[in-house]
Amino acid sequence: MKFFIPLQTVEPEEGNFHLMVTSVFADGKSGNWVVDTGASRTVFDKNDEEKYMISPDETDRLHTAGIGVNTVETALACMKSFSLGKMQVENLKVALIDLSHINKLYSNAANLQICGLLGGDFLMKYNAVIDYRRKVMVLKFS
Repeated sequence: MKFFIPLQTVEPEEGNFHLMVTSVFADGKSGNWVVDTGASRTVFDKNDEEKYMISPDETDRLHTAGIGVNTVETALACMKSFSLGKMQVENLKVALIDLSHINKLYSNAANLQICGLLGGDFLMKYNAVIDYRRKVMVLKFS
């Protein structure tokens, strides 16, 4: 089954573009996710506590690193269900980090907030194909 997820391009700085998708959570609220092909793991904002569950077996902590030299301590969680277009996403495991500093950047540059980053784990699991011309991400179950 294939799902065609609309992409938005956001230009936080002139000439620099990020791809975004919008999700809808069970409470009816929407959230913006950055499609991050360079991130190995999907990340969610730890400040949005009603949208995930930390299960007892997920007490391990991870250390993640971005392009910078500092590592960030993260916890693992399982997302409550949400939808991307017509696709229902269930039991997505994510790393939790504080996205406040990133959201300040996005708020100042593009007047929006993000809830997370869809990383390589998600993109590989759903065989993601990004069509830049049509501004759509195709996700499919194998």
